[in-house]
Amino acid sequence: MVDLYPTRGSCEPAFIDRRDPVVYGTADDGPFDAETLAAYDRDGFVTIERLITPEEVERYRAELRRLSEDPALRGDERVVTEKSSTEIRSIFEVHRISEVFAELARDERVVGRARQILGSDVYVHQSRVNYKPGFKGRDFYWHSDFETWHAEDGMPRMRAVSISIALTDNFVCNGGLMIMPGSHRTFVSCVGETPPEHYRESLKDQEIGTPDPESLTALAERHGIELCTGPAGSAVMFDCNCMHGSNGNITPFPRSNVFFVFNSVENTCVEPFAAPQRRPEFIAARDFTPVGA
Repeated sequence: MVDLYPTRGSCEPAFIDRRDPVVYGTADDGPFDAETLAAYDRDGFVTIERLITPEEVERYRAELRRLSEDPALRGDERVVTEKSSTEIRSIFEVHRISEVFAELARDERVVGRARQILGSDVYVHQSRVNYKPGFKGRDFYWHSDFETWHAEDGMPRMRAVSISIALTDNFVCNGGLMIMPGSHRTFVSCVGETPPEHYRESLKDQEIGTPDPESLTALAERHGIELCTGPAGSAVMFDCNCMHGSNGNITPFPRSNVFFVFNSVENTCVEPFAAPQRRPEFIAARDFTPVGA
């Protein structure tokens, strides 16, 4: 298979123009109207002011607490702690661990929008809950998800979408999602070879597969940076190649979210393009069964 987005194979970073569409569906295919789809095509992301109700938020928060307090999960590889503490950073494959979150992944308000954007049936490539507690929540450095999914998971093309659903209020100050609007049209080829079992370190603090400062500066000067804020129950859907990140949280206000990645069933993963082996299935699914099938 031809590699359209080579990365981690050179000592110099490079910009590669996107070679894939951004939106595959139309306004007739789902809940987004034509104006919203056009904005997603232009910016690479859209915000949804209230995707789920306050009552549903409370249910998912309770499940979030239950998972974080479950002693049976503490030794599970799907639970990722902070690099310098035992604080939980993320729990992966949450739609398989929790039936409560599995229901949300199947909810048409969620998966219907993914199908509309990608123009096909979709499967869950990855799911997780991210905890960013008050005072202790660490940052997630700038990155394009697709760079990692391509290099380490074997995702061939840019035909995946992520949805981040806020389970706590996202303020300007508590480490909300930052995106460079329009950056999804440029692939940043990164330097550095992927070491074996790189995921063990990268899930705590990624270095390989992150853009160099000069590339980030050029993208930021070209596109600017937008901070996504909103109440609990709001959501952000963003393209797999958006350059994004978030600051740490030193406020008293926690910021937690549930995160689903939907990939087109016409874009299933092959062998990694720039890694010695695949990442584990709890990070990068190899079950391509369409959601709802």
